[in-house]
Amino acid sequence: MALLLAGCARGTTSGAAAAPVPAAGSTESAVTVGKRVAERFRVAALASRRFTHAQLWAALDPIVRAPAFRVTEIGRSIQGRPIRAVTYGSGPTRVLLWSQMHGDESTATMSLADLMAWLGDASDVDAALRARLARELTIVMVPMLNPDGAEVFQRENALGVDVNRDAARLATPEARTLKALRDSVRPQFGFNLHDQGARILTGRSGRQVGIALLAPAADESRGYTGARGAARLVASGLVTVVEGEIPGRVAKYEDDFNPRAFGDLMQRWGTSTVLIESGALPNDPEKQRLRAINVVAILSALDAIGSGRYRAADPLIYDRLPMNARTAVDVLVRGAMVVLPGAPPMRADLALNYDEPLTRTRPRVREVGDLSLVVAMDTVEGAGLFLHPSPAMLDDSRGGARRLRIGAPATFTLRRGREATSEAVPVPPSLSPDPS
Repeated sequence: MALLLAGCARGTTSGAAAAPVPAAGSTESAVTVGKRVAERFRVAALASRRFTHAQLWAALDPIVRAPAFRVTEIGRSIQGRPIRAVTYGSGPTRVLLWSQMHGDESTATMSLADLMAWLGDASDVDAALRARLARELTIVMVPMLNPDGAEVFQRENALGVDVNRDAARLATPEARTLKALRDSVRPQFGFNLHDQGARILTGRSGRQVGIALLAPAADESRGYTGARGAARLVASGLVTVVEGEIPGRVAKYEDDFNPRAFGDLMQRWGTSTVLIESGALPNDPEKQRLRAINVVAILSALDAIGSGRYRAADPLIYDRLPMNARTAVDVLVRGAMVVLPGAPPMRADLALNYDEPLTRTRPRVREVGDLSLVVAMDTVEGAGLFLHPSPAMLDDSRGGARRLRIGAPATFTLRRGREATSEAVPVPPSLSPDPS
């Protein structure tokens, strides 16, 4: 693995004034620093969830040229884009973090960039913690494992293969690159950084999941021996930290053993691995709030590992975490009388999903009928009202009465009466035929 970038210049930071350094050895101190890092060292060039390999490294290049870093090309993607690892510190405990093995899951990539901006900073902003991490840990970060997928913002690589289902066969260069890095570094700890869907609710609170965590199983028994036992303790500490930021929005990812997935096999190979899945939060379409929470969570975990504090965590905190439980639809229109040409009005519920659930744009019809058991992120009460669909929602391909077309763009008006001239009732702008 060839060294690409020598440390020859200061990393870019905000140039913030010195801040008080919290006492080491507590979760609270690490959280305090993490919040400061997320606020002051945010890499402004990465303001959107969608960015390419070239855009990422244009933002990172001035940062990782700092003397604190060693940057290595560890492989190439199918389309020839370099895959790079950034190393900080030279401590005895080695930690591997990899992000964006799914090209459209970029939240933690932004968080790693912010952490790098702080780690490479030459000022005295929380310099004591930086120095301690450098002494205690060797931190190896792969911010973008699947650059070809990121180029078109898709989950799979350029061959259409899910890299996270290629840990056993290693058929793709991206998977081989990660496995070779793991074998070379032999990390004691790993963080598998992903995004999950925006429609998943927690089992206990029924709220939208902001962060899901998992200490993946190493085999079918799903026991907490060896590497998984330590991962469980790290995950317990993360639960405490993240619950403090977004109470009731933390869940446990499904923990069935998957013999094709990297998290599970990393655990089997002896690297105590924690999966962090960034879900969604209200009014956070570009996941900037979750970006900051990831900064706090990752820095807290690194501090706990470096200090050994994770060993004192209560494993029951992780065990009692509610599961990723239910998948909701984006909008449920409940109990309206649907007005269809050539037919009497019909009482029905409509389930709608947005093409882009985070930005709540381009809604489509998912299901029609008695949807009384369906869970929704938002509900529009239509009882006593008449739903007048736009022509785009209708399908007359079968002749006779026209019907609502599943998958059609969902734009309509709610009115007081059956007549198209009756009084209209406001609906969310994204559902209106003429959104303003």
